[in-house]
Amino acid sequence: MNHKIALCLSGFLFISSLCQARDFDRIKEKTITENIPYSTSTLTGMIDSIVEKRLSEKKISETNEKPDFSFLPMGRIFFDGGLFFPAKDGFKDGVTIPDIRLGGAFKYKKFTANIMIGYGMGTLSAKDIFLNYKVDSKNSLRLGYFIHQYGLNAAYFSSLKATMHNPISDSFFKTTGFNLGLRYEYDYKDAFIAASVFTSPSGLKMTPAQRGKMNIGMMERAVWRPLHSSGKIAQIGLSAWYETAEHSVQTSDDGRPTTSTGYFNYSANFPTMVNNVTLLKANVTNAKGVVKLSPELLLSKGRLALESQYFYMNVARENGFNNYRAHGVYGILRGLILGDHEYGYSNSNGGLALPSPKSLECVLGFDYTNASDHKAGILGGISNDYSLTLNYYLNKYIVC
Repeated sequence: MNHKIALCLSGFLFISSLCQARDFDRIKEKTITENIPYSTSTLTGMIDSIVEKRLSEKKISETNEKPDFSFLPMGRIFFDGGLFFPAKDGFKDGVTIPDIRLGGAFKYKKFTANIMIGYGMGTLSAKDIFLNYKVDSKNSLRLGYFIHQYGLNAAYFSSLKATMHNPISDSFFKTTGFNLGLRYEYDYKDAFIAASVFTSPSGLKMTPAQRGKMNIGMMERAVWRPLHSSGKIAQIGLSAWYETAEHSVQTSDDGRPTTSTGYFNYSANFPTMVNNVTLLKANVTNAKGVVKLSPELLLSKGRLALESQYFYMNVARENGFNNYRAHGVYGILRGLILGDHEYGYSNSNGGLALPSPKSLECVLGFDYTNASDHKAGILGGISNDYSLTLNYYLNKYIVC
């Protein structure tokens, strides 16, 4: 058994409009040609900056009425550093900037479009490219390449996770990665429901002919929250997932392209971005499809909050191979030490709201993942991870 202790220092910097909400009322008669941004912040990072549809000599009225069209430049920088004990097995002390994202959000009446490009470790990639349509106050539709709603962890963007790094179990089961698809969302009172149809991320990089055969999937997240006010939160939920196997194009002995048998590849690294060292890995061949189930729990009273999620996965296989099964669970205990006296709730995401600026938070985390199935002949590994995290919310743009 391999044990590793890591001391990590991480931080996020959010980039958006610089003018704060308290300055909004002071902006009276300014022509749009001066291009002065003013904004308010939300948990999802969609911070509106009012910009006129056409550059004109029209002045913003005393009522500060929003125009139909607006644009907001957005971005994020993630810093990570680590000391490792013992410093071996591929682990080296160091610092890095593993993720830089730049983009913007466009808003026109009930439509919102988001384009975000990320750069990390020498690779340029697409992040959050979608079109959202808000049908009414309860219903919305989203089409594009984004993280769909599956499990409690999906309520938090990568920059808003209490443990800074994604839980190992969530990473291994690939439940909050980017997928190309369509999502429907219902948010009203005690109910939060999201359902999606999607295809794997390779659909953004390759055509169906290059992939051999396009895979498709469906997922849902259903949440019941009898208590969801600040300081008193009780929520349970269940997520389900079905996806057909992925394929690739191979060359046969006579030189002709053929479609491979179905497969799934699952893996998770040690919880640090300073070193990319594989912790768990399972390559499932002769696959037909996968079923995933994930119950979730969220409780909060005053300064304390508990988050937990269980994962179960069953990959159906063909050609006489036994199904591959894996499971895992994580639990996070959060406590506010300074600043806020209670946790708030985000209805639109089905999770805790971001603490206020100048708040200090202590987070205890546990994660267990069993990726080995002896009957299937796949020994992906077993992991136990414990973490202690201190989060200081310096302001609404920086988390240390």
